[in-house]
Amino acid sequence: MTTPFHHEPGAVPPPQCPAHNLDIGPGGLRRLYGPEAENDPAGLYAKLRAEHGTVAPVLLHGDVPAWLVLGHSENLHLTRTPSQFSRDSRRWRALQDGTVAPDHPLAPIFTWQPVCVFADGTQHERQRGAVTDSMARIDTRGVRRHINRFSNRLVNDFCEKGSADLVGQFAEHLPMMVVCAIFGMPEEYDERLVQAARDMIRGTETAVSSNAHVVSVLTRLVERRRAAPEPDFASWLVEHPAKMTDVEVVEHLRLTLIAAYESTANLIANVLRMVLTDPRFRARLSGGHMTVPEAVEQTLWDEPPFTAVFGRWAVGDTELGGQRIKAGDALLVGIAPANTDPAVRPDLRADMGGNRAHLAFSGGPHECPGQDIGRAIADVGVDALLMRLPDLELGVEESELRWVGNIMSRHLVELPVKFAPSPQQKLDADPLSVMSRNARPADAWEISSPARTVPEPRHEAAGAQPAHAPGAPPRPAPAAPAPVPDPVEPAPAAAIPPQRRPAAPARLWQTVTRWWNGH
Repeated sequence: MTTPFHHEPGAVPPPQCPAHNLDIGPGGLRRLYGPEAENDPAGLYAKLRAEHGTVAPVLLHGDVPAWLVLGHSENLHLTRTPSQFSRDSRRWRALQDGTVAPDHPLAPIFTWQPVCVFADGTQHERQRGAVTDSMARIDTRGVRRHINRFSNRLVNDFCEKGSADLVGQFAEHLPMMVVCAIFGMPEEYDERLVQAARDMIRGTETAVSSNAHVVSVLTRLVERRRAAPEPDFASWLVEHPAKMTDVEVVEHLRLTLIAAYESTANLIANVLRMVLTDPRFRARLSGGHMTVPEAVEQTLWDEPPFTAVFGRWAVGDTELGGQRIKAGDALLVGIAPANTDPAVRPDLRADMGGNRAHLAFSGGPHECPGQDIGRAIADVGVDALLMRLPDLELGVEESELRWVGNIMSRHLVELPVKFAPSPQQKLDADPLSVMSRNARPADAWEISSPARTVPEPRHEAAGAQPAHAPGAPPRPAPAAPAPVPDPVEPAPAAAIPPQRRPAAPARLWQTVTRWWNGH
């Protein structure tokens, strides 16, 4: 173990020492940015684990000290104990003493904003309730149809050429197309928005301006929806009984867009890379021994779209993983290192099929609320691509693939492929139209699996409210093999239920069960 960030003068290695290089900073601490962190994060995690155990002191951009949590159980404790580790970045001692300036490269990530991701307690409950309730109104079946349409539109752009870059021409664009449609702003989808969304969390010199562009786009959307609501995610946030301000709505849209876009773009690229580079993986997939959702889940273990989440801030002096954490210290949820913790995965080659104990979507009260939509985009998108181009092959040697990394994620720069040219597919609708002008209400929400056409009926949990009890909130309707009825007008905003209600545990368990079964 090492002591926290206060080191004796002799702790800094002399210049001639092999350890004195670009990856070692003041006090002998390893940098979580730079060549090693970007090119070999797994190697860096292994070194940190060997040197410090399950919680390691590291340096962020500008050599600002923080803690990286490496252990699986320690990360669960970090995310599940907001009384000890807050999401309020204003607690950060480095901000209070001026060590971190407002124009720091990571400012778009840690600067406090009136959003649930920086809140605890009742404030978090109010804001996250608006997000989760609005997500519950999304017509997930309609989303899947649009994902399939968007995927085929993207494939149409390169299918006749016999070659493509699946990162720049597919993985980077599909999630943004879907998110823009869900938000109700398909006309805002363009290359600049895609690149700004990728750039703003990388800690680059242009991150702040990229963030400003995203905020500007979303501000215009909220102004339009405040004046004229539509059946879309932005309008549902504007109209929610939580009565969020325009600034709150913009920031929650920004949070949802970046989290959904970055994570899903990386997930799609990682799944496709595994299909193209691991013969066993592709053989199991093409032979029917693995479904696309199972391939996605395995990838969430091996190559999570977010490698770490910044951050948590210690409420008071405490201890975690044998390290003394001081009040105001910053901590990072180490998603990738937690997924490879020897305590939970002694054999990294073992098949993790069906096991969702990974931390790819974080955990605790701040666990990603839109993970089912991210899974749907990856499931349907990858499946549609492989159906159209079943003979995909990697267009370069695997050793030539390059990544760009930062403290939060690591993604492929390009994924060149080759295949037999094929004709374009006729699309039955404009892929940039909004998700549905007549969206189904919340009680029609369903997570479906493309592999199963007749969902199994659900059963009410003992003690749950009757489906039509007077004054009771809308409840998910039982799935049935009958054809889907024509869409109906959405329920009025006033009928959106609060986040906590008597039937919530039953619905939560039903949702978890269906996720587990691949629905």
